[in-house]
Amino acid sequence: MNGEKGSNKLWDIDRTIDKNILEFTVGNDYLIDLEILPYDCTASIAHAKMLKKLGILTEKELEKTIKELQKIIELHKEGKFIIKQEEEDCHTAIENYLTNKLGDTGKKIHTFRSRNDQVLTALRLYYKDKIKEINNLIDSFILTLKNFIKKYGRIKIPGYTHTRQAMPTDIKTWSECWIDSMRDNKKYIRSVMEIIDQSPLGAGAGFGTPIKIDRDFTAIEMGFKKVQKNPIYCINSRGKFEAELLSSLAMIMFDINKIASDIIFYSMDEIGIFRLDKRICTGSSVMPHKRNPDVFEILRANYHVVNSLEFQIKSLIANLISGYHRDFQLQKEAVIKGLKTTINSLSILNHTFNFIEIDKNNAKRLMSESLYSVEKAYRLTLEKNIPFRDAYKIIKKGIEK
Repeated sequence: MNGEKGSNKLWDIDRTIDKNILEFTVGNDYLIDLEILPYDCTASIAHAKMLKKLGILTEKELEKTIKELQKIIELHKEGKFIIKQEEEDCHTAIENYLTNKLGDTGKKIHTFRSRNDQVLTALRLYYKDKIKEINNLIDSFILTLKNFIKKYGRIKIPGYTHTRQAMPTDIKTWSECWIDSMRDNKKYIRSVMEIIDQSPLGAGAGFGTPIKIDRDFTAIEMGFKKVQKNPIYCINSRGKFEAELLSSLAMIMFDINKIASDIIFYSMDEIGIFRLDKRICTGSSVMPHKRNPDVFEILRANYHVVNSLEFQIKSLIANLISGYHRDFQLQKEAVIKGLKTTINSLSILNHTFNFIEIDKNNAKRLMSESLYSVEKAYRLTLEKNIPFRDAYKIIKKGIEK
């Protein structure tokens, strides 16, 4: 569907690379790039408009270029745009398509660009889009928790320390814990967005462009807040920004891990405060009675997946001199995986709350008298003017009788 002519590499000048080397160096990057392909088209449209301003493209050539780039986006949505392994990445596939369709006009799109600033730009547009999606999912989950409070908020439940009964709390306090934390997570995400929201287009291969171009124009066209000025830092920030993004995602996943752990604990048959609908539980191949909280176990484990990806990125970019290195290629899959894992986890966690109920009777049954020992000691201190340590001992003796 991409056109009928050959799949030239952007760096290739009449030479054939060994097949084994090609397969190894490309890896699965040509498949991963399908994720960022529409964002590269968006960046290419902005770049084409800038080339028109500089007189590289005519008005007619610009119109044709934009039309074909929009066509690529549509083909991608339909699953009909393919990146061939020998093309290596989406940038080559897009340029090959434009050249096949537009001839010499298509060959002009790479003017004043490198694949380095192309991939940086496409990735940042992709990150911005996914961050917005995550923010929306957090807002949706907060609303779900508020509705959960309206339904069950007044029900008292035992709070635990050392996995032993400690003090009384309630569903409202438990739910609001995650509301407060998710609001903080939005602050983490916001700070990362501030860093990512810089256009690297125009950095070229990492040392700028020898001809003056309008980087501010393309930044505005793509919706970036500002231009990332220093071309070397544009390249050096690749991996640094991604690690910060994954760090903020890990904070979200940390909360999801804790929520899942709580639900698993409170829904144990021995406790039974949280009741999980059988539609979100799995069974056992051997034990007919089992209703397993697999969805929450996977949610709990996903934190460790995302957390490990942050360190993977940091390790990949360490000990490299300034400038581009092929090592950077291995980052894309890790960051995309981190974003997808977080998005899927937030989405499915929100969905599970449609299938969770609070068992009032079991909650009441578990509210033992010992849970109120602290309150009793405080009341002795206030009402009898007894030092707290003495009041503590009095209550402790009463419990141990």
